Amino acid sequence: MSDWQRLDPRMLVVEPVSELRRFLPVLVGALLAGGFARGGGLGWELLAVVVPVAIGVARYLTTRYRILEGRVELRRGLLQRTLRTTQLDRVRTVDLTASLVHRLLGLATVRIGTGAGADQDLELDGLRAADAQQLREALLARMAAVVPGGAPGTPPDEDVPAPLPPDRPVLRLDPAWARYAPLTSAGVVATAALLGVASQALPDSAWRLDRLPELAPAGWGWLLLAVVGVLGAAVSSAVLAVIGYLVTHWDLTLTRTPTQWRLTRGLLTTRETSVEDARLAGVVVREPLGLRLAGAAELAAVVTGLGDGEKGTLTLVPPAPTAVVTGVAGTVLGDDLPTERPLTAALRAHGPAAVRRRRLRALAPAAALVAIVAALVVADVLTPWALVPAALTLPAAVVLGEDRARALGHLGVDGFLVSRSGSLVRRREVLGAQHVIGWTVRDTWFQRRSGLVTLEATTAGGSQRVRVLDVPEGDGLVLAAALTPGLLAEVGYRTPASQ
Repeated sequence: MSDWQRLDPRMLVVEPVSELRRFLPVLVGALLAGGFARGGGLGWELLAVVVPVAIGVARYLTTRYRILEGRVELRRGLLQRTLRTTQLDRVRTVDLTASLVHRLLGLATVRIGTGAGADQDLELDGLRAADAQQLREALLARMAAVVPGGAPGTPPDEDVPAPLPPDRPVLRLDPAWARYAPLTSAGVVATAALLGVASQALPDSAWRLDRLPELAPAGWGWLLLAVVGVLGAAVSSAVLAVIGYLVTHWDLTLTRTPTQWRLTRGLLTTRETSVEDARLAGVVVREPLGLRLAGAAELAAVVTGLGDGEKGTLTLVPPAPTAVVTGVAGTVLGDDLPTERPLTAALRAHGPAAVRRRRLRALAPAAALVAIVAALVVADVLTPWALVPAALTLPAAVVLGEDRARALGHLGVDGFLVSRSGSLVRRREVLGAQHVIGWTVRDTWFQRRSGLVTLEATTAGGSQRVRVLDVPEGDGLVLAAALTPGLLAEVGYRTPASQ
């Protein structure tokens, strides 16, 4: 590929359509302007269509790429020409995506990531699907090239290439796991968005819910309205959550390659993402309350080497049974020797001071709410019945505080930092000690009075960090010294013999 290559000609269909989508607000405005203009005519409408189509065609005609002398080059632009270059030894990921339109046309998009930030990645949008796969495999082969000298233990004068292990499937999505989707917030968000769009698109006459009480027996109208509203929201939320789960994660497959973890998923838009071993620093097990009660969880990988503004986690397992999530997480952490100890071992408690702080932080907002409502009742602003729902928040806050206190804990095991916290969304974060580049110790005035600190382990790139909340200061320093003794030795702290 030393010569400049052009994208597939079928991009002449995709690029203009993409530009029309970007110019949609302008196109709508032009249509309205043309409709209200005196004398009629199609001048504004034609201009609003011709301009984005011309931009799309020009983008296709001026885009070239090539692989030459250990680098990838991308050239585009007409009035302002841009040439972007990435050295092959700096390539971290090679991802494939294909929207529904791309798949119908047999095209795919190759995204070459360097770890220097999303704006520094190269994107080749519009290659034949087969060519995109070949390009991806060629780039990955360069990244997985065998070190000269052969396999470990081979004499230097015997140039025997080390055999690469075959790709190994780790997980394949079971569509039955979509039953957990309604237990997350995805359906609620989708329902709210749908209602927002419908409220703008439908006429006011379609929202005459005030007439619903007239259709019910006397005295039951508003109760019927509330029941219908709650049931409708619950059903629509569940349905949208299941549909979104299947569309996003359809045919999800996690595969272990010789040097990377490869994740493919998607129904309408397929995505294939790869993460180098060196960039996979740990995992995060998320257990929202609904999933936890159903015996389910979700798993994300902590990815380092990302630029500012890039997301530092990659979802490996969507909501699925806890046993599945734990098994995959153990395989990712241990690779050839799976280990589940960082995921199943009992954590070290943070002591009574941390427990009191968790309880107080949960109870204080509820107590403040009750006090405010009581003051408004005394001032005759609210009816005394308003105290009933306000008072119900107190036992809920007590339960929340107890659950937060039970969740709090940390551990250093098998070279991993483990931290757990949260109630409504409980998180168990596991970070490899070799990926810790620094520690931050924070304490508020209230924490200092209790002898507690918040310990943060930072990783390279992005904004990733693992926090150990409300840990006794001595325990936090012991944990940091046991995992990374060299960092604390620089400031004169002696590594303890044991944790």
